[in-house]
Amino acid sequence: MSESKPAFGQTDVVYYRDEEASARLLDGAIEGLWEVVNQLTRFRRTKRGNYRVTIFGSARLQPGSPTYEAVKQLAAELTAMGCDIVTGGGPGLMQAANEGAVSVDPNALERSVGIRVDLPFEQGTNPFVGRAYAHRTFFSRLHQFMIVSDAFVVVPGGIGTLLEMSLVWQLLQVRKLYATPLILVGRMWAELVEWGRRSMLHADGELASAVDFGIPHCVTAIEDAVALIRANREEWLRAQAALNE
Repeated sequence: MSESKPAFGQTDVVYYRDEEASARLLDGAIEGLWEVVNQLTRFRRTKRGNYRVTIFGSARLQPGSPTYEAVKQLAAELTAMGCDIVTGGGPGLMQAANEGAVSVDPNALERSVGIRVDLPFEQGTNPFVGRAYAHRTFFSRLHQFMIVSDAFVVVPGGIGTLLEMSLVWQLLQVRKLYATPLILVGRMWAELVEWGRRSMLHADGELASAVDFGIPHCVTAIEDAVALIRANREEWLRAQAALNE
C-alpha cells in the first residue's frame, strides 16, 4: 500500500501522483457529502400550505391528443381542490399537467412546479411551469421528487415513467415512504401490475410478497384518481393541523 510523504508544515498531504491514496481520499469525501445530503433532506417544514401531487408521464404525447387532454383535466381538478402540481417540467404529458394547473389558477404559477434533468435530446422547461428546478443527474432529480411529494399519479409513459413509478413503489414497499398514494392511471399499468403478480408470486419460490401488489392503486378513470387524492389530502390536512396545535 502506498503512503504519502509528509510535506513541510503538514503531515497528511496526499499527492495527485499517488493514485491509490487520492482515490481513497476522493471516495471518502464523496461518501461524506452523501451523508450530509441525506441528513439535510430529512428536514420538513412544520407548516406547509398545499398538498403536492407529482404526475409522471410521457414526454412524447402532443397537445390535442385524448391522453394529453385527460391529464390536463386531471391536473386542473387537483389544482381546484387545493393541490400543487409537480412534474418533470418537460413536454408531453408533463406539459399537460402543468397547463392544467395554470388553467385553474393563472396568478399562482408557484403552484405549477417542474423538476428537470439535463438531456441533450429533449426540449427545455415547458411554458406552464412557474417554479423550475434543474438537475444534472437522474439520481438527484428522483430524490427531489420523493422528498417533495405527498402523492404520485402515474399516467401513460415509457421507460422513464416506468423508472419513476418503480422507485416510488419500492420506497413504499420498504416504508421509506409512508401513507403516500401511488395511483396508476390506465390499462397499461394495470397489466404491468398483473404481470408482476403472476411472475413473482409462486408458492415454490416467491420473488415478492402478495401485500406488495396492494400498494399501487390501479384506476382507469380520472374521477377515481381524484377521489383517492381527495381522501388522502383530507388525512394530510388533519395531520398538518395536529402538527401546528
